[in-house]
Amino acid sequence: MRYSLGFDGGGTKTHCVVLDTDGAIIAEGHGGPANPLRSGYDAAFHSLSVAAAEALGTAHLHTADIKSVCAGLAGAGRRSVVRRMMVFLAHEFPHAVAQVTTDYEIALEAAAGNGPGIVLIAGTGSAAYGRNAAGETSHAGGYGPWIGDEGSAFDMGRRAVAAVARSRDHDGPVTLLAEMISSTLDCPDWDELMQRIIKNPDDVFPRMFPAIVDAANFDDSTAKEILFAAAIGLGHLAMVVVRRLDLKGQEFPLVKCGGVFGQSPVLDTLLDSVLASGALRAKISRLKISPAVGAARLVARQSESASLSMSHGA
Repeated sequence: MRYSLGFDGGGTKTHCVVLDTDGAIIAEGHGGPANPLRSGYDAAFHSLSVAAAEALGTAHLHTADIKSVCAGLAGAGRRSVVRRMMVFLAHEFPHAVAQVTTDYEIALEAAAGNGPGIVLIAGTGSAAYGRNAAGETSHAGGYGPWIGDEGSAFDMGRRAVAAVARSRDHDGPVTLLAEMISSTLDCPDWDELMQRIIKNPDDVFPRMFPAIVDAANFDDSTAKEILFAAAIGLGHLAMVVVRRLDLKGQEFPLVKCGGVFGQSPVLDTLLDSVLASGALRAKISRLKISPAVGAARLVARQSESASLSMSHGA
């Protein structure tokens, strides 16, 4: 039996799966954030180790039983990240073929296999990635919270706190978010909130997303404006990839992936309208398969292809 292990590591959490030779999920594990550029390498290594240990323990397997492993990580678009994560995987799984790739590549694998399609990701960060029938690929976004990540939970949380700050200065409308921030974060003191943001913004801004959704459901104009802006920003990311790959008039899956989706009718409805107007024949849906499964499938397929090539060469 050839077991494959896949990781989906993001800015908030890590999901790990073990697949058997037939591609069936036999175990899963979970860990904390695994974006090394935002949480640090040590934290990322720890999150991957915890998730793998849980999955292997559930399956009653050892690291030596894993023949292929792939980590799809936010932040893995940089060669320096890939190199350091490959060293970690080689140490943890010495008997396995190892691969490190981006979170959006494993999401596309889960959504469309090796066929054409686009994935739009919105969780702690945001990005769009796609491939056309000719095998050409393109991505947009994924530049991190300070210059990009439009429509992400981080971006919306930052906008929410900024709106409350303007309200405190009497330079913005009164918003329900002022009360919801303190209750959501269990932080009634504004100065303490500022200190928490300075210390670890990833632990503050993304956690504001449910409060924004709740405020919008109570018809709070500020919360609704934040969700509108997120939908437009995410739609723009997807349309950049659609144009680059010349997919506007073609039929292809356009799959939404991440914790932002399926939570707010306001955001989802507007985003779907934007996507449909820019890609008339796209089949818009939410991802039903974990990107971690895509990671395990990707490396298993590549490992099998390599084995076949070696056997033919012999």
